Amino acid sequence: MKILDFLIPKTIITELKSTDKKGVLEELTLPVSEITRIEHKELIRVLIEREHLGSTGIGNGIGIPHGKLKNLPDLILGFGLSRKGVNFDALDGKPTHIFFLLLTPENSTDLHLKLLARISKILKEEHFKEKIFNSSDKEEVIRLIRGIDEDF
Repeated sequence: MKILDFLIPKTIITELKSTDKKGVLEELTLPVSEITRIEHKELIRVLIEREHLGSTGIGNGIGIPHGKLKNLPDLILGFGLSRKGVNFDALDGKPTHIFFLLLTPENSTDLHLKLLARISKILKEEHFKEKIFNSSDKEEVIRLIRGIDEDF
């Protein structure tokens, strides 16, 4: 399983403009809503519900907002980058810069967990994190993920 099997270029945002958690979730889900035809408000609701269970800001500048939806046919992944950083209620209290949005069908727990683990693993690579933070556009993000996807 590769990250790029699920990451659609349209869902990559290299210049997030939002300055708070809700704004980031709204920005990240907008292209997903267009692709899946699931109401934007529904996507936000699912993610906010998940955030109430505990922040998906895992620390070290990383957030992996995720949730499950009944009417989602296939897993979909999004990516966002905030140069300034956002207060995402991260476990270490530091700003979050790199976001992977993961939305899965309600009945795909195994795939959901495997992809969460894979994303967490690649983001432990400091060199990769630095390169992705400094990426200039979608194509570079894809190229960097493709490179590390091959290594794991």
